[in-house]
Amino acid sequence: MNIYTTDKIRNVVLLGHGGSGKTSLAEAMAYLSGITSRMGKVVDGNTISDFGKEEQKRQISISTSVIPIEWNGVKVNILDTPGYFDFVGEVEEAVSVAGAAIIVINGKSGIEVGTEKAWELCEKYRIPRFIYVTNMDIDNVSYRQIVEDLRERYGKKIAPFNLPIRENEQFVGYVNVVSETGNRWQGKEVVPCEIPEYNKPNLEIFRETLMEAVAETSEEFMERYFGGENFSEAEIRAALRTNVIDGTIVPVSMGSNVLCQGVYTLLDDIVKYIPSPEDRECAGINTKTNEIYHADYDFSKAKTAYVYKTMVDPFIGKYSLIKVCSGVLKTDDVLYNKERDTEGKIGKLYVMQGNKPQEVSELHAGDLGALAKLTSAKTGDTLSTKTTPVTYARTEFSRPYTVKRYKAVNKADIDKISQSLQKLVDEDKTLQVVNDSENRQTLIWGMGDQHLDIVASRLENEYKVKVELSEPKVAYRETIRKKSDVEYKYKKQSGGHGQYGHVKMRFEPSGDLQEPYVFEQVVVGGAVPKNYFPAVEKGIVDSVQKGPMAAYPVVGVKAVLYDGSYHPVDSSEMAFKMAASQAFKKGFMEAGPILLEPISSLKVTVPDQYTGDVMGDLNKRRGRVLGMTPMQGGKQIIEADVPTSMLYGYCTDLRSMTGGRGVYEYEFVRYEQAPSDVQEREVAARAAKVAEGSED
Repeated sequence: MNIYTTDKIRNVVLLGHGGSGKTSLAEAMAYLSGITSRMGKVVDGNTISDFGKEEQKRQISISTSVIPIEWNGVKVNILDTPGYFDFVGEVEEAVSVAGAAIIVINGKSGIEVGTEKAWELCEKYRIPRFIYVTNMDIDNVSYRQIVEDLRERYGKKIAPFNLPIRENEQFVGYVNVVSETGNRWQGKEVVPCEIPEYNKPNLEIFRETLMEAVAETSEEFMERYFGGENFSEAEIRAALRTNVIDGTIVPVSMGSNVLCQGVYTLLDDIVKYIPSPEDRECAGINTKTNEIYHADYDFSKAKTAYVYKTMVDPFIGKYSLIKVCSGVLKTDDVLYNKERDTEGKIGKLYVMQGNKPQEVSELHAGDLGALAKLTSAKTGDTLSTKTTPVTYARTEFSRPYTVKRYKAVNKADIDKISQSLQKLVDEDKTLQVVNDSENRQTLIWGMGDQHLDIVASRLENEYKVKVELSEPKVAYRETIRKKSDVEYKYKKQSGGHGQYGHVKMRFEPSGDLQEPYVFEQVVVGGAVPKNYFPAVEKGIVDSVQKGPMAAYPVVGVKAVLYDGSYHPVDSSEMAFKMAASQAFKKGFMEAGPILLEPISSLKVTVPDQYTGDVMGDLNKRRGRVLGMTPMQGGKQIIEADVPTSMLYGYCTDLRSMTGGRGVYEYEFVRYEQAPSDVQEREVAARAAKVAEGSED
């Protein structure tokens, strides 16, 4: 691939609902630009973007892929992203380095929840956007209806650049609103044609919208517009580019990916209207001077690059995908990673075409590329020079709230599973692996059930290890409500020295559920010698780790040693530790033991029309709704306290209730007494495990 300077680069992310046609659009673009000699199909599993085995098997995009193409002397880096919400981290990576977005809408389905989320992401990152309507070759697709729906939702900034021409129920051409010309397809060629009468009313309306937008770009244009003057096509295009870049106009285009119709025009519009990196700002911090470093994709400044994504493949190895923020990267440059405090030669430079690396000699500011074998670099790191050490703000990723417990099917694979999961975590910033030693389980957190199922499938198919996913154990706690007074004598005689430890203890609630226990001794007269007090406390320490009622950790217990006895020969630390441990079990069960359950503070953001369903569902989950806060865009934030155990599977249920529009977050806040049926169930489950001999 040729080397391109900053002004000749466009970074474009494809966004939209799952199944809207992003991957087939990327494929059509690649085919038209000459990268491939024939178009791949998602159903055949032979597209450039969907190179992963899971993607080909499921026929959906799971990770973001980069396809650089050359068009009219410009390099267009196309970032094809997943449309399913479980893979939002991949989308966030792509949007963070894109200069503009193309929101793809399936003409058959119209505006979907994925369309709305794509728009919200563009607003968050303040990037200009195009809208592209696919499947125009299907006769019952109403482009006019989609445009009307878009204008109703997003206002006058929606500006169609093209109108479809149909003949005998066939999509045969388009009207260019900017140039007011008709165009017809003849094979791969486009030839001029008359504008059909049925297009003229809409053409007039859409043309007027564009002219108003053009007039608003300057006072001079405004005067000319009100004076009845016409603008030249060059003036219109220059003004529209300004409008597109600042987001006051969102062009709407359309076509058929399968027939490669409309894609040529879209690529032309990308080159004409979408900003190059030099039109955008980029700033970091110079860590040597603590001053703001205005990189602004300036090729003449010190070399800096941001690692926006990591690819780890069992076959092709590890690649760090980068965006050059300033300077010109060249083969064998020495770069410094401030986050890891490492410096090294970067070796060869690549551009990725799906999963195929292509070597290049240099990458200019604003370009996207890849570096191999940067072992210490992780997603979010900045590469710079040691003389000008710079760090850029890290991409803000969505937090995962879906959790499952995983176990190795084959215990011999435990270490290999851990290493493989670490590679997947390096690749996917919305995936987290946690060792919950307190509850003796290993947990994996993701964005949804499908996300975690795919992780398990990848482990099996790519890394050859199997895991079993299940519902995690809830972190219950045990405590007491009453007081008890017990004594326990530990006595053992087996020839020679025996074992003797005798304690009298009181147990009561300590009032502090943050601490497992409070230990006091009020022994008088040396009934228990001082040197055995630590052994008594050690017996309590061991006991609170696994409560006597349901084997959960104990909290909020006060243990007081007030009397006992000892044997001058047979007493030992071990004997007193055992006596205290048994006294604890007996005293705990006599002091009104109860089970505590974790309570989470939940925030659910949903459109107004779903609030009733969501609140009804929260009541079923034993949730206490604390309040509702209205927010922009006709949405409500519902706040509630819900038992953590009742949030398992909530992601899937909320999406089902709200058509995918609801989002939620939660965090642990406190422990509360569990209902009697929950306590009885946990006690019975523990008893069953003890009976089976399988208590873990």
